[in-house]
Amino acid sequence: MAFSSISFLFFFFPAFLGAYYFLPWKNAVLLTGSLVFYAWGEPRFVPLLMLSALLNYGAGRAIAGAARHRLHLLWAGVAANLGMLAYFKYAGFLAGIVNQLGAPLHAAVPVPAVVLPLGISFFTFQGISYLVDVYRGQVDAQKSFLRFAMYKAMFPQLIAGPIVRYSQIAAEIEQRSVSNARLLGGLYQFVIGLAQKVLIANSVALVADHLFAAPAASLGVAAAWIGIVCYAIQILYDFSGYSNMAIGIGQMIGFTYPRNFDRPYSARSLTEFWRRWHISLSSWFRDYVYVPLGGNRAGAVRTYLNLLVVFFLCGLWHGAAWTFVLWGLWHGLFLVLERLGLGRVLARLPGVLAQAYALLVVLVGWVWFRADSVAHALAYLRAMAGLQSPDPLAHPWQLDLGYSGALALALGLLLVLPRRAATVGPAGAAGMAIKGAGAAALFVLAVTSLASGTYNPFIYFRF
Repeated sequence: MAFSSISFLFFFFPAFLGAYYFLPWKNAVLLTGSLVFYAWGEPRFVPLLMLSALLNYGAGRAIAGAARHRLHLLWAGVAANLGMLAYFKYAGFLAGIVNQLGAPLHAAVPVPAVVLPLGISFFTFQGISYLVDVYRGQVDAQKSFLRFAMYKAMFPQLIAGPIVRYSQIAAEIEQRSVSNARLLGGLYQFVIGLAQKVLIANSVALVADHLFAAPAASLGVAAAWIGIVCYAIQILYDFSGYSNMAIGIGQMIGFTYPRNFDRPYSARSLTEFWRRWHISLSSWFRDYVYVPLGGNRAGAVRTYLNLLVVFFLCGLWHGAAWTFVLWGLWHGLFLVLERLGLGRVLARLPGVLAQAYALLVVLVGWVWFRADSVAHALAYLRAMAGLQSPDPLAHPWQLDLGYSGALALALGLLLVLPRRAATVGPAGAAGMAIKGAGAAALFVLAVTSLASGTYNPFIYFRF
């Protein structure tokens, strides 16, 4: 069940809030509501989610209570989490690689038909961070399985993040309250996220999907660039919109989730881009992979290798395909180049040129991320560079873009390219009234769009 659906907005969420606010058993209501939410789309994987909760709860208690072999217990818990993720997400990919390598010997293994459970990448990383933080003594192991299961299954961030670490909300799991100001602030952030998703991301998604579905040889330069820019806006507003909805729901029920996006397309380097894009994921890789590998403490060569390893894993985390691996390595390569001296050059350039560089690298990277295969990505990149043979029947991108797509694309770019956010409107009662009226108008527009049956995909459900 997506947040941007009629069933969520008018059935599940109002019923959940009513039960949550009026019943005294907040944690039990949240756990029950979260399991219903998850079962709505993936009922067969509810036991897997609860198994993950039981595994990490037990491993956390064991690590906290052990006098010896704590590191072994940690590795066992991390291995169990990664084993679950590897089976469900990478079994088919790895079997395909084995079959390709074994083809000259006529050796083959069966490729398992495994269905990817919703949110497994996110709740697996949650479990790993919890076990590591318990081992490091940064948090106490949760003694109540009910409370821990509630944390693992918490529906606002279960399906697509942000990746909420146990340490970030440990105090609120034990005790939390919701003031009127917090409730209204959460509601406002939810509506902003809903509008980002429905009014901008959905509008440009149709354009991007049409252009990426067309044969790359039929795309002229303009069509190829329109397609990838639309995809860049789609993935930003799709994911940041969902994150804002999740953060808003969290506020409405008393939790403070971490910010996940900070105007990433205004970055003036790839290093800055990754401080602004999917912040909960990039900080997770920093704290639980990059730093344990040695970070930048073991010399320049080791630092570059660590960066490449982190972004190889970051790409693989997003999907079991070579296109995602190449996307990750593409970003890792430019982070290394910036460490080698490109960063100093960028710091001396006019800001608009540095931002143009970052945007170009990110857009080329999105081709790898969006393409169906490596061959498709290479053909699309050739179209962007104008290296395709001229085609008199080139795909007419103007027909795909249309009025609504052009308006959403222009608005999306206008909101994310400037370095600073627009100034806040008038304060006080008048400002609150204007803010409320604007949010109400956005909500009506978004619901009207959903009710009309417009295109409503969600990218990160794939991961």
